[in-house]
Amino acid sequence: MAALAANVQAQQAPTAAEDTEAKTLAGLTVTAQKREEAMQDVPIAITALPEQLIQDSGVRDIKDAQMLVPGLTVTSTQSEVQTVARIRGIGTVGDNAGLESSVGVVVDGVYRPRNGVGFGDLGEIERIEVLKGPQGTVFGKNTSAGVINVITRRPSYDTTVEGELTVGNYGALGAAASFNTPIGENAAFRIYGAKRKRDGFSDVEVGRGPRREREDGDQNFHTLRAQLLLEPTENLDINFIADYTSREENCCVGLTTVRGPTAAIINALVGGVGVAPVADPFARVAWSNRSTSQDIKDKGVSAQIDWITPWFGGATLTSITASRDWQAINGLDFDFTAVDMIYRNPDSDESFTGFKQFSQEFRLTGATDKLDWMVGLFYSDEDLKRHDSYSLGAHYEPYLSTAVLGQIAARFPAGVVNTANAATFLSQASGRPFGSSFGGLGALDRYDQNSKSVALFTNNTWHATDALDITLGLRYTKENKELDSVYSNPNGGLGCGAAMANPARVGQALAARGVPLAAVNALVPQVIGFMCLPWANTLHNGRVTNQERDEKEWSGTLKAAYRWNEHVMGYASAARGYKAGGFNLDRVQSSNGLSSGTAGIRPVADTSFPGEFVDSYELGAKTTWADGNLLLNATLFHQTYSDFQLNSFLGTSFVVRSIPEVVSKGIDTEILWQTGLKGLMLQGGLMYADTRYGDDPLPDADLAKLPGARASFAPLWSASASATYQWDFGASLVGRAHIGAKYSSDYNTGSDLDPEKGQDAYTVVNARLGIGAKDRRWMVEAWAINLTDEEYKQVGFDAPLQTGSWNAFLGAPRTYGVTLRVMY
Repeated sequence: MAALAANVQAQQAPTAAEDTEAKTLAGLTVTAQKREEAMQDVPIAITALPEQLIQDSGVRDIKDAQMLVPGLTVTSTQSEVQTVARIRGIGTVGDNAGLESSVGVVVDGVYRPRNGVGFGDLGEIERIEVLKGPQGTVFGKNTSAGVINVITRRPSYDTTVEGELTVGNYGALGAAASFNTPIGENAAFRIYGAKRKRDGFSDVEVGRGPRREREDGDQNFHTLRAQLLLEPTENLDINFIADYTSREENCCVGLTTVRGPTAAIINALVGGVGVAPVADPFARVAWSNRSTSQDIKDKGVSAQIDWITPWFGGATLTSITASRDWQAINGLDFDFTAVDMIYRNPDSDESFTGFKQFSQEFRLTGATDKLDWMVGLFYSDEDLKRHDSYSLGAHYEPYLSTAVLGQIAARFPAGVVNTANAATFLSQASGRPFGSSFGGLGALDRYDQNSKSVALFTNNTWHATDALDITLGLRYTKENKELDSVYSNPNGGLGCGAAMANPARVGQALAARGVPLAAVNALVPQVIGFMCLPWANTLHNGRVTNQERDEKEWSGTLKAAYRWNEHVMGYASAARGYKAGGFNLDRVQSSNGLSSGTAGIRPVADTSFPGEFVDSYELGAKTTWADGNLLLNATLFHQTYSDFQLNSFLGTSFVVRSIPEVVSKGIDTEILWQTGLKGLMLQGGLMYADTRYGDDPLPDADLAKLPGARASFAPLWSASASATYQWDFGASLVGRAHIGAKYSSDYNTGSDLDPEKGQDAYTVVNARLGIGAKDRRWMVEAWAINLTDEEYKQVGFDAPLQTGSWNAFLGAPRTYGVTLRVMY
């Protein structure tokens, strides 16, 4: 809502004549309940971002939108594919494609199955609505924390041509254009295209390669979107949309935040510098010898039909049919160093994630003097494919051998364990020639998951009196998921297999190194565990599994809204939200073959996890003052999540843990003020959200810090503020200035809450200054994003296989440039 004002300003003056009469904020409308309603009458905490503010703030995707919304955090990790949105500290880490989102992303009425699938250039955006709290009644499953609802600009009956050219630092160059035209009296067509390129934010030291790209975090994509609007009668509206986006970029390297003792092993293996000599992540220099190239293709078609029927007093029947195809190939240097240890090639056979989705929604919406009603049916059929692999480089065996022997030696007095030629220790334990125990394609796995979902829903508002409205919403969801998994070790897992076949030889290797005999038996399983990490564990080779789960769940909401007078509406609501369970799409192993087991080498066949539920209560007020030019809104909220799906990186794989309870409570406030000074608009929002894990102890030692602690990615305070001022230059020119800031208090970015993953409080500032024609034919804008070059981490993580080292994926540095816009 902090942004709504800009929309009013944009609507004030398409022409100079219309500029003389201001419009108030009280009439701002949203579609948060899938019908157009005045925002101040909707009993939901909403932040609505209109087109002009989106443009002023440089918003092109959902990650940019977090700048304008208190309590919204959007981060990316190993690639832009793994983008995760959180609201009020609640979200789901996206590194596991089998894990669905807590925050739903909907674009033009079409649900996107994961946040990463909805990430990308959104084109010409009419507005973005961020709905906070469970929204499952109207928007469906997997919206237990909220919804990001994106509405793009539709065709109109004016012939217009718009263009944009942008030049910026880091070699940024972008161009976009759109064309809109009527086709006769009852149809219109709109097409939009964009191409953007930029150099990388991080320099890369590639060592001996084979990586050649010396930068990472670059941008290179193009997108095309076309719409055809048909209105054959005054009661029938049909809109067809087709879109295609391609991204071919390099992303993402991790930067060293804590340099541990294993750095010495890495440097010795590469014969120089193989990892950051000093932990200085914001120097933005990474060490990576393997490719991080990503190739993302996203395409889809949809048709929305709105028919004002002759039934039930002119009820509207809406049909939204959509088919989407999204796929990503992403290389990964898994060790984030220049040593050739473990990696994933950017090849469709070895690294592929793809979604094919068909969805169909029907809604019948009507109203009487006393009742606004809606009933609907939703169906989706989603096919998910994942090709996952781990390749082991020439340095894997000597590195792991040296690191494992070093850990063992550290348990005894100096000199007890012989660490000479430590790189040969694992070859001695396996009985194989040095360099032959590990190497090549260690793991190559296939996952094929089908998910079918059917839901019936209704949302109805009874106008009990002129002042009191009661809303009842209910949804019944039936879902079936089936997963087929095929695991293979193309290199045979020779080192692991030899160790398991002859544990006595492992003991002999330990004894030969001087390990006291009393300790040998206890150390043998630990050494075998290191030799049989998931990507090298021969017990996975040839496994074929089938898993299936059915879920039938109710969700719903009950709201009461009372208009005390023309200025104040208060509301209370209770909601039950639901997010589907699913399966880990990763190699999972434990001590006992169960997901709940401790560290071990036995493959886990049942990788399922249960659904997530939330009980949410809100008490809010929406107030309108200054003749409709000042909006002050506030919401108290209390949300209790059960079986919260926490996706944890355990150093070798991602595993979902169901946290018994997570509680989020606090207050969300927003202000929007079209001031008495002509052309000046102020917006702001402040959220206090205390989001904590329950006190129940958890079985995993890695999660020992969680009970009673504040959740990861959950700042206690977050705030946004912006000011926009527009003024005239003489008779034909106009100036426009905008500045906005987003503040977050400190929080932890790791699922295990390691202190090394903490992020201090920070503030990001964006600014834009433009001069153009009053009739909006042209405008030149100078802009800066992250104006003060604030340094902050997106996500911190344990450096894989490097005990005592931590890395991070960083937020973007300061970018700036100039944009020329034209319209005819």
